Amino acid sequence: MAFLLNRPTLSRLPWLPLQPEDFSTLLQTGDFRLRLLEAIASASKRIYLCALYLENEEAGQEVLEALYQAKQRQPELDIRVMVDWHRAQRGRIGEDQSRNNAAWYREEAQKRNLDIPIYGVPVQTRELFGVLHLKGFVIDNAVFYSGASLNNVYLHKLDKYRFDRYHEIHSAPLADAMASFMADQFFNDPAVFRLDKPAPSTRSIRKEIKHFRDKLVHSQYRAPSAQAPQADQLAIAPIVGIGKGNRLNRAILDVIASAQHKLFICTPYFNFPRSVVLEINRALRRGVEIDIVVGDKTANDFYIPPEQPFRVIGALPYLYEMNLRRFTKRQRQYVARQQLRVHLWKDGDNTYHLKGVWSDARYILLTGNNLNPRAFRLDLENALLLRDPQATLQAQGEAEQQSILRHTTLLEHYRQLEDVRHYPEQIKKLLTRLSRVRIDRMLNLML
Repeated sequence: MAFLLNRPTLSRLPWLPLQPEDFSTLLQTGDFRLRLLEAIASASKRIYLCALYLENEEAGQEVLEALYQAKQRQPELDIRVMVDWHRAQRGRIGEDQSRNNAAWYREEAQKRNLDIPIYGVPVQTRELFGVLHLKGFVIDNAVFYSGASLNNVYLHKLDKYRFDRYHEIHSAPLADAMASFMADQFFNDPAVFRLDKPAPSTRSIRKEIKHFRDKLVHSQYRAPSAQAPQADQLAIAPIVGIGKGNRLNRAILDVIASAQHKLFICTPYFNFPRSVVLEINRALRRGVEIDIVVGDKTANDFYIPPEQPFRVIGALPYLYEMNLRRFTKRQRQYVARQQLRVHLWKDGDNTYHLKGVWSDARYILLTGNNLNPRAFRLDLENALLLRDPQATLQAQGEAEQQSILRHTTLLEHYRQLEDVRHYPEQIKKLLTRLSRVRIDRMLNLML
């Protein structure tokens, strides 16, 4: 266990033994949707779905209908859904706000004589300052883990997809740990209300929400002590974190710091926290080869083509590209000798949402954490960290990395990235104005 030395956060995680055959990587977005629906249809004990949102469109309707059908077949089946409180009660950015997901949940519940709780989890009193970004679907003794939410593009229901990572893990202790966390933290808290029924206003429960967030800061997954794996055994640990300096943040930094040979990092929005940049810089100085895969600005889910009406939110992909250009300019010596390889992902008009870290084929981090300041400070995040001393999952990891790299272009020089002077006029004016008053720095912390 030499690779664990001097990494106290990693050594203290709730490690659970895992058999290699119980870990599966799904490479296609559509396959993940089909496996999820199959598992819901065959569930016999519990279905706990936790996502940022369950959207009122074809894919979300398909999932909710599958849940109701499962409950109809087996009334004793324990089915619960958790979504972000704020996101569920507003429309999508730029769309009609009067028709939101919470209204749809109530309409569907009224049609049926079946009880499926859909909880709105308020991580903060305002969405801007924190959301439920916890990932993981527990179905019986399996965990389906992805950064994806439940809508058309995340599940590739129609013609477009939002590329993410998709894994299926069969482990009763892991499923129990994750389900117990949801039950203990969410189901009976005074700040958490069902959205399939009439719910109070956010303003009326502000005090309860603040107490809830304080509680979450001290929460963590717990695993049975009898399940402790052997030192040379494949193991998995669930990790949760919220707020600055939390356990998940420290684990991410330790995973990067543990690398001696290779790091492979995915992030959808290039906006690393300073602590992550420092660890990457240290890894480069000690000779680690690093691959970073990030979406091209046109593959960002906030991107708005220039021919469409301008909205301020459309400046974000350009802000992330500016961050990437500065970073690669500073690290141009490592880029030139290809010790640092930055890959830009683009596949038509599809979008990119991957996140995670591989370290020396020893650690694999599955997470919804975007590896940005917002994730490190504001949102409730989680991850599954695999510790693989014998590299039993190396073939799967390499196959997943090749799948990710399939639609990428290697950045050979920072000048390949567009300069702000060549951005659309409205974007250029906005970003120039923001940078003059340093508001761009504040946006990087919050978005």
